Amino acid sequence: MDPSNQKCGRKKTVSFSSMPSEKKISSASDCISFMQAGCELKKVRPNSRIYNRFFTLDPDLQALRWEPSKKDLDKAKLDVSAVKEIRLGKNTETFRNNGLADQISEDCAFSVIHGENYESLDLVANSADVANIWVSGLRYLVSRGKQPLDLMENSQNTPRFVWLKTVFEAADVDGNGIMLEDTSVELIKQLNPTLKESKIRLKFKEIQKSKEKLTTRVTKEEFCEAFSELCTRPEVYFLLVQISKNKEYLDANDLMLFLEAEQGVAHITEEMCLDIIRRYELSQEGRLKGFLTIDGFTQYLMSPECDIFDPEHRKVVQDMTQPLSHYYINASHNTYLIEDQFRGPADINGYVRALKMNCRSIELDVCDGPDNEPIICNRNSMTSPLAFRNVIEVINKLAFITTEYPLILCLGNHCSIQQQKVMVQHMKKIFGNKLCTEAPLLSEAYLPSPEKLKKKIIVKGKKLPSDKDLLEGEVSDEDEEAEISRRMSEDYVNESRLIWLCRELSDLVSICKSVQYKDFTVSMKSQNYWEICSFSEAEASRIANEYPEDFVNYNKKFLSRIYPSAMRIDSSNLNPQDFWNCGCQIVAMNYQTPGPMMDLHTGWFLQNGGCGYVLRPSVMRDEVSYFSANTKGILPGVSPQVLHVKIISGQNFPKPKGACAKGDVIDPYVCIEIHGIPADCAEQRTKTVQQNSDNPIFDESFEFQINLPELAMIRFVVLDDDYIGDEFIGQYTIPLECLQPGYRHIPLRSFVGDILEHVTLFVHIAITNRSGGGKAQKRSLSVRIGKKGSEYTMLRNTSLKIIDDIFKLAVHPLREATDMRENMQNAIVSVKELCGLPPIASLKQCILTLSSRLINSDNTPSATIYMKDAFPYLEPLGTMPDVQKKLMAAYDLMIQESRFLIETADTIHDKIVQCQKAGMEFHEELHNLGSKEGLKGRKLSKAIESFAWNITVLKGQGDLLKNAKNEAIENMKQIQLACLSCGLSKTGSGNTDAKSKRCLEAIQEKDTGDENGRL
Repeated sequence: MDPSNQKCGRKKTVSFSSMPSEKKISSASDCISFMQAGCELKKVRPNSRIYNRFFTLDPDLQALRWEPSKKDLDKAKLDVSAVKEIRLGKNTETFRNNGLADQISEDCAFSVIHGENYESLDLVANSADVANIWVSGLRYLVSRGKQPLDLMENSQNTPRFVWLKTVFEAADVDGNGIMLEDTSVELIKQLNPTLKESKIRLKFKEIQKSKEKLTTRVTKEEFCEAFSELCTRPEVYFLLVQISKNKEYLDANDLMLFLEAEQGVAHITEEMCLDIIRRYELSQEGRLKGFLTIDGFTQYLMSPECDIFDPEHRKVVQDMTQPLSHYYINASHNTYLIEDQFRGPADINGYVRALKMNCRSIELDVCDGPDNEPIICNRNSMTSPLAFRNVIEVINKLAFITTEYPLILCLGNHCSIQQQKVMVQHMKKIFGNKLCTEAPLLSEAYLPSPEKLKKKIIVKGKKLPSDKDLLEGEVSDEDEEAEISRRMSEDYVNESRLIWLCRELSDLVSICKSVQYKDFTVSMKSQNYWEICSFSEAEASRIANEYPEDFVNYNKKFLSRIYPSAMRIDSSNLNPQDFWNCGCQIVAMNYQTPGPMMDLHTGWFLQNGGCGYVLRPSVMRDEVSYFSANTKGILPGVSPQVLHVKIISGQNFPKPKGACAKGDVIDPYVCIEIHGIPADCAEQRTKTVQQNSDNPIFDESFEFQINLPELAMIRFVVLDDDYIGDEFIGQYTIPLECLQPGYRHIPLRSFVGDILEHVTLFVHIAITNRSGGGKAQKRSLSVRIGKKGSEYTMLRNTSLKIIDDIFKLAVHPLREATDMRENMQNAIVSVKELCGLPPIASLKQCILTLSSRLINSDNTPSATIYMKDAFPYLEPLGTMPDVQKKLMAAYDLMIQESRFLIETADTIHDKIVQCQKAGMEFHEELHNLGSKEGLKGRKLSKAIESFAWNITVLKGQGDLLKNAKNEAIENMKQIQLACLSCGLSKTGSGNTDAKSKRCLEAIQEKDTGDENGRL
């Protein structure tokens, strides 16, 4: 597939660096200098008006000023001493209520909160990097408010400069304090191998030119300056300043908070943080004293520990004891090819590659060969055939190297009876007891599980009738390759041909007997669970469009194999997602053809330990359940999620491989594609960054609503906007379920799927449920969401009175369950809003912000945590200003709503489950009940479909309520631990911690002790 077809539809936007000079920001003094020089910012007012003003920081660093202003010069200013906090993003009432807020970029907005009433000065920079400079600089000034600032002197004594000086001195063998430029370049390349030599030399020339030096010798100071400017990534510096509370390094405590609150790491200890520091910090001082400088922090963020792929999913994490038909299976088409299917020769490397990529369904097209030895070849070209025996020896050797789960051999048999017998001899001798030849059990209704079939080789093929004692016989031929040749010829007639089959080969086929598909009615009545149908791409697409629900139901019990259209003579690939959405297990891909479709396939099978089997969502497996991929909006019983992606920056982008007549400069941009059910598919792109391949800064945030997270994938594609011939730079595709939250580096892959060394995309990922994400709602804190505010998943009428009467009993409990979940989520969102945090913030971050607001000027808390019935309430100590009262009321409501859900969930869950069980008792009787009510044909089918929908809703809503209760319990524990660690516990009572620990255990026992019997 031509990568140039991937270009996003969104209109091209260009970012020119907004910095007044090209000097990088690498320290607090750089931020301060920028602010003192001043720049234009937009000032946002609550009345939806926006004004352009020129903002500067006073030379004495005491006040922020803006002009023009109607106020006196003395009044058009804000004293730094009055600033309480600085918020990045649109996180104040002014931004939330401003009619033009949608047109303001989240990443360019920031607010200065000041005064005892927490008033806000709301500003918008013309780029995210300028916003970051102001935020970092102001935070630094506020935190240093009580200390004298001698920035220029301090910058020479930072841990980083001390380390760089020792590096320089160790390399300066003569001890003269100067060294040759060549030596300096080599030294910097050793410290940062990703830097190009030409770039380092250019930086030294710039420094020497600015100092009007004639010599090319490098001093210690010049070496430190060059390294800082070349190796400081501003976006990492801004992050470090933010999480270190405005220091220029991270201590173990900062790192612990970062890992818990941002990266979502549970059970982190101080010792684990010190271990990270010891492994990644470059300076000896940092390793000994336990802190990370900017260079150590950058190394850590670039390490495999901060990879975007969740390490849990690098091992098998799914239930492998379900029937084979409940899994997606990694499958290859025409495995013997490494070129196109019309002319390409057969090649043994096709099998080697597929098996090393954990492929679990491979194809063998076998024909008569010379000397009575069967061969595998491309029958369209007949060039360079492979001996059948050699191929199965390779398969035997590699079958279970990367995964132990069963391997399916799709046998295309075009041999004479004589050579079929030779095939059987080879397979029995080489595969031995790995062959799965046990006859399927008539007493079973489903295929065995991958767990049961571990290390087994399953032959898929035709079978002679078992009731006739034949040594050989005729069976219909499913010849996909011959179909290509026939379609290419002028006298093409679509007719089924017959071939001869010997009993020995027939007996090797057990649980994957190939049969012809007629229609779903015939299949559901007469197909045996061990029989498998193959569908051409065109036929499967037609069925998927016309009967999506029936296709899903069919695939619950039977295996479906989809193969690419015969018209794809260039071996291009179909879109596997179209067929996964219908539950089709074996979607055969042309491994030899790279491109977006193969990226999706490779990315999908990275999950579950890359074992080649991925369990389908339960809504596509349960015997009685309703699912159609074409459903618009919310699916019954599935909680939609919001994926928040911030594309921050790129590192070391190469020039597109096929680009011609062009220098080394590129204009990169990033496309984010969401693949899944049609309602979830989406695509957005960043602006273009002009002429920067080393470290382009994008700083753009995106949101995607995902209705079925288990089937969703995200594909990051980096492209060149100024391309000649080829625009593709790199891509990475990952299932949504495997994403790790927080700040992550994505290792980009080339067009053919190889990892590009040192080429990464730096992103921030967060996943929230729908009420915790998206646009914040304007609502009163104390009002419960009324009936109009909630989206209820409605039950459907089956037209069978006795069943409808049962389902009616569930309507009220379902509404209560939805209300409770939404009320709790809305209460949490309200606390986040009042804390000035975005919806993606964690509860840990909320409590950190809350505690900073509840600490008085003399460092004593104005509120304290107390446990009431094992729930963490906050008690005010003395009088409070209105701002704090409002925050306390929101916190109180969050605890009340969480408590109400925890204490009521079991009762409502029981009512929902009782209705589900009562309904299921009529499952076998549906046809008889329908006949009594006079329903037949389409009306009866509709009644059965509505019944399945209702059961799916009841099971799904019950599960969502159960999950919400577990989440609420976990939240209460997190809140209590966070309150204790933030100092919101009564001083003077030595047993507070022990008492609180007992309360945590009480919440757990109280609310999970009854788990087995009920939830």
